[in-house]
Amino acid sequence: MMEEEELEFVEELEAVLQLTPDVQLAIEQVFPSQDPLDRADFNAVEYINTLFPTEQSLANIDEVVNKIRLKIRRLDDNIRTVVRGQTNVGQDGRQALEEAQKAIQQLFGKIKDIKDKAEKSEQMVKEITRDIKQLDHAKRHLTTSITTLNHLHMLAGGVDSLEAMTRRRQYGEVANLLQGVMNVLEHFHKYMGIPQIRQLSERVKAAQTELGQQILADFEEAFPSQGTKRPGGPSNVLRDACLVANILDPRIKQEIIKKFIKQHLSEYLVLFQENQDVAWLDKIDRRYAWIKRQLVDYEEKYGRMFPREWYMTERIAVEFCHITRTELAKIMRTRAKEIEVKLLLFAIQRTTNFEGFLAKRFSGCTLADGALRKLESPPPSTNPFLEDEPTPEMEEMAVEKGDLDQPKKPKAPDNPFHGIVSKCFEPHLYVYIESQDKNLGELIDRFVADFKAQGPPKPNTDEGGAVLPSCADLFVYYKKCMVQCSQLSTGEPMIALTTIFQKYLREYAWKILSGNLPKTTSSSGGLTISSLLKEKEGSEAAKFTLEELCLICSILSTAEYCLATTQQLEEKLKEKVDVSLTERINLTGEMDTFSTVISSSIQLLVQDLDAACDPALTAMSKMQWQNVEHVGDQSPYVTSVILHIKQNVPIIRDNLASTRKYFTQFCIKFANSFIPKFITHLFKCKPISMVGAEQLLLDTHSLKMVLLDLPSIGSQVVRKAPASYTKIVVKGMTRAEMILKVVMAPHEPSVVFVDNYIKLLTDCNTETFQKILDMKGLKRSEQSSMLELFRQRLPTPPSGPEGSSSLSLLAPTPEQESSRIRKLEKLIKKRL
Repeated sequence: MMEEEELEFVEELEAVLQLTPDVQLAIEQVFPSQDPLDRADFNAVEYINTLFPTEQSLANIDEVVNKIRLKIRRLDDNIRTVVRGQTNVGQDGRQALEEAQKAIQQLFGKIKDIKDKAEKSEQMVKEITRDIKQLDHAKRHLTTSITTLNHLHMLAGGVDSLEAMTRRRQYGEVANLLQGVMNVLEHFHKYMGIPQIRQLSERVKAAQTELGQQILADFEEAFPSQGTKRPGGPSNVLRDACLVANILDPRIKQEIIKKFIKQHLSEYLVLFQENQDVAWLDKIDRRYAWIKRQLVDYEEKYGRMFPREWYMTERIAVEFCHITRTELAKIMRTRAKEIEVKLLLFAIQRTTNFEGFLAKRFSGCTLADGALRKLESPPPSTNPFLEDEPTPEMEEMAVEKGDLDQPKKPKAPDNPFHGIVSKCFEPHLYVYIESQDKNLGELIDRFVADFKAQGPPKPNTDEGGAVLPSCADLFVYYKKCMVQCSQLSTGEPMIALTTIFQKYLREYAWKILSGNLPKTTSSSGGLTISSLLKEKEGSEAAKFTLEELCLICSILSTAEYCLATTQQLEEKLKEKVDVSLTERINLTGEMDTFSTVISSSIQLLVQDLDAACDPALTAMSKMQWQNVEHVGDQSPYVTSVILHIKQNVPIIRDNLASTRKYFTQFCIKFANSFIPKFITHLFKCKPISMVGAEQLLLDTHSLKMVLLDLPSIGSQVVRKAPASYTKIVVKGMTRAEMILKVVMAPHEPSVVFVDNYIKLLTDCNTETFQKILDMKGLKRSEQSSMLELFRQRLPTPPSGPEGSSSLSLLAPTPEQESSRIRKLEKLIKKRL
């Protein structure tokens, strides 16, 4: 029972003394200790084992127990001392708390006393300043009253003086006085309820109305709507009247300007009536010369009469432009059949020059007041007066470099007068578009004739295939047309011109490029079997001559240039046209046409080289491979194929030096065409002996090395072939090598042969397996059993011991296989 009570006590004690990890960590930081008894994870068993590691150490058990009891007594003494000390500390704490409470009460009492004294001080200050505030209010009210009375006196006197000066037409004095009266009257807006103030305000309004009517009458008398202008210069009365009109209702000023400009341009409407000879487009210069004289005359006679901020000279010019645009539109509608492209361009050129003159002379600040808001302002890049036209030499240089953006010059500020008159020509620009259609048609016909007369370009082996010069001429002409049309309009005419561009880009691609590609012939020239077997050095030339190959490369380079330049042309057209019409500019179809020409050119080059190699492959398939007795150097047909490659590829590479990516495409397409054809002819070589298969394997490896070196064959600069091309060659020719290795393997046992075929070729096609059996020269009865076994083995490919045994049985003996491999390696090294 005692032992159970002690165990329960220990468990309760451990439960009470169980501390959280945070508390335990804090205790360890405050009271660091290395004693195992102080650790939170104290283990009594481990501690006892540490004290008594062996049985012999139990002899000192009494000494150890005494030490532990001594330590327990010391610990009890320390605990007792601490507990007693805490009793005294509690009494001291309560005493300190009481003292702090007394100090807080004393502080609170002092603060209350200070607050009471502050309130008393504030009350005393209010009593002292009460009289001063009353005096301040009285002073402010008195000052306001005096100021208002002065303003009232000024207003009453000013209204009387204003009425008197108005009757005497003393506009100079009225201008100064009226502005002052208006300013003074603003101070009485809050006093309009007073009858006298309201009466003065009504007298001021009446005086303004009378002034407006009187000034308009004076201008009507000086510049009557009908009849001639007064011969004398402007009077000072009218000049002062304009100053008064600045202060009056803006409608008065607008009425004066409108009547004066109408009277000033009345002569223009008479001189250039629709039925007058000078009104037609061929004499459009006279219109602009007349207004220039009128502006000079106005400056001399009336320049000082109107205030400078009225911009009367610019207003006269702007109104002249509106009238001219209307009159020209009317007469061109009436005589539309008489408009020729040269006459139209002449009139537009003179008009745009005049608009440029206005832009240099005036700021355009009055345009926002008129109807010019209806005109669509063109994009900055189409302004004819902001960007100087490049010379033909500069344009040709820019087009030859394939950059329509060059040369560029810094853009000047926008021309606010662009289109103010020339907008009227836009409905008749179809004449210009039709003319450009005709000119481009003649240009294409001339290109065709020149090509036939000059013939194909000469072979070029140094700087790559030359771009046809007609291409640069075409895009130079396009550039001129685009710039010229953008000066005339940035709307629908630009869309119509784009349609014309599309039409003749397609015609150029068809007539100049596709139309001049050499045609393939049906003749089957090539090498004979006997000539190949005799290993003659000479061989018949490819279907295309050297000049024809250079022509194809030149057409390919030209098509690439046209493709890039057409893309730039589309971007420039989108910059020139209105933003709302950019979606209608699309030259994708024309770019696809040039891409088709490029593909056709590459295909012709591939077909030519492919056809040149056909006789050699045919000779290979007709050789008696079962009669080959020994493995020698590469076969004659391989030499023939390599000869054709060395003849054609360097020419094509040198002429496509500027379009390297398309030469790579040529190499890839040739590999994709030649390798399947080679494998097809390889299947036709039947039957094949073991030695014949080894010879074919040597030939295949030689062709593989030549194809890998195809991009840089015959070049002094050796470049690494593109990875995409190398992958195609390695994959295709490795399949050919695997076919020959399968043919070289013995067909007995059948299971081993079939499993090795599936492993090497990974081809589940029965026809391919049938062709392999034909190459080995097996009889039909043997082939039937092999085919049946092949179909059975397809679902479960060989694996494990069976696969390893098949590898071991592939050749008769390891020594023979090693001997054959060494022999092939020696022959290949000798050839390389």
